[in-house]
Amino acid sequence: MKLLSHLSPESARDGGALPLPADARLHALGQSAWDEALAEAGDAAAAAHAWSTTAAGRALLAAIFGNSPFLTGVAVREWAFLTSLVENGADAAFAAVIAETKRPIDDDQAALMSRLRVARRRVALTVALAELAGAWTLEQQMAALTRFAETAIDAALAYLLRATPGAPQPAAPPEESGLIVLGMGKLGGGELNYSSDIDLILLYAPTRAAPVAQDVLHGF
Repeated sequence: MKLLSHLSPESARDGGALPLPADARLHALGQSAWDEALAEAGDAAAAAHAWSTTAAGRALLAAIFGNSPFLTGVAVREWAFLTSLVENGADAAFAAVIAETKRPIDDDQAALMSRLRVARRRVALTVALAELAGAWTLEQQMAALTRFAETAIDAALAYLLRATPGAPQPAAPPEESGLIVLGMGKLGGGELNYSSDIDLILLYAPTRAAPVAQDVLHGF
C-alpha cells in the first residue's frame, strides 16, 4: 500500500498527521456513501474494503469526507481508482490517467467529453491525496495539474482537427497541423492549481494552412 505507507502512526508523530474532519455530519454521510458503494460492488470491492478498514485507511477517508464534499463525491464514485491509487501510489495512478487521456481518439464528441471529465476528476483525487499524504511537493502538484491540462488540450485538438470540416488534416499529430496553441498565465508558467482556469491563444501558420479558407480557421 504505497500511499497508505505515508500515513503510519510514526509519520503522524513526526508532524505528518492528516487533517481531522472539520464536519462530523459530512464525515458520517461520506462514510455511509462509501460503505454503500462497496456493498453494491460486492466481491469486486474486496481490496477497497481491506485497505479502507485499516486505521490508516479510516484516517484517510475521514480527512476526505469531513473536509471536502467534492472529493467525497469523487472518492465514492471512483472507489476502484482510489484503491489503485492507494495500492500503487500517486505516481503510477497519475501515469495511468495520462496514458488514458493520450489514447488515440476514436470517440465521438460526447464520448471524448465524458472521457476527459473522468480523467479530470481522477487527477483531482490523485493530486489531493498525494498532498494529504505528503507524497508530493507543491511543485509536483502544480506540475501534474499543468501536465494534465496540456494533455487534455492535445486530445481535444486532435478530435477537432479530425471532426471539423475544412480544418487542416495532418498525417502526423497536431504538431504538424499548423495550428499553435499558446498557454497563458499559470498554464504557461506550469503553475496550475485546483481552481485555475486556462487561458489560450490559438494561432495558425498560413504556409501550412494555406489550402483552408481563412474564415474557417478564424472560427476554429
